Amino acid sequence: MFQNILLPVDGSEHALNAVDTGIALASRLQARVHAIHVLPPLPAVSFVAELLKSGASYSDLAKERARTYLDEVASRARAAGVPCDTEFVFDLRPYVAIVAAANKHHCDLIVMSSRGTKGLERMLLGSETHKVMLSCDVPVLVCH
Repeated sequence: MFQNILLPVDGSEHALNAVDTGIALASRLQARVHAIHVLPPLPAVSFVAELLKSGASYSDLAKERARTYLDEVASRARAAGVPCDTEFVFDLRPYVAIVAAANKHHCDLIVMSSRGTKGLERMLLGSETHKVMLSCDVPVLVCH
């Protein structure tokens, strides 16, 4: 059945609900989970402003936030006795990074939330979950 389950997280409660579902499934199947958080790269205009400011850089703050999200997933997996790897990547298109991670880790299931982008932006751009479903051959369990 499923041996490697990918858990994309964005820090939202909806994503953590999907994480809990994925971890529970992994526990029952004696599978492992791979958590990923996708960070948008720093736009070039903002990069110059970041260089002029003192203190933490955008990258440092983004990585810290990503580690916080991923540490939460790892903690939940550890509590359930499920092996868990975590990673974050920079990409303007989260669905591309999610599909790439599924391939990289030989995942046979992706568990993710149906929630995310809302309103006009969702109508124009579509949801990341929908884009993942259309872009890969790996089954996607969508949690509401």
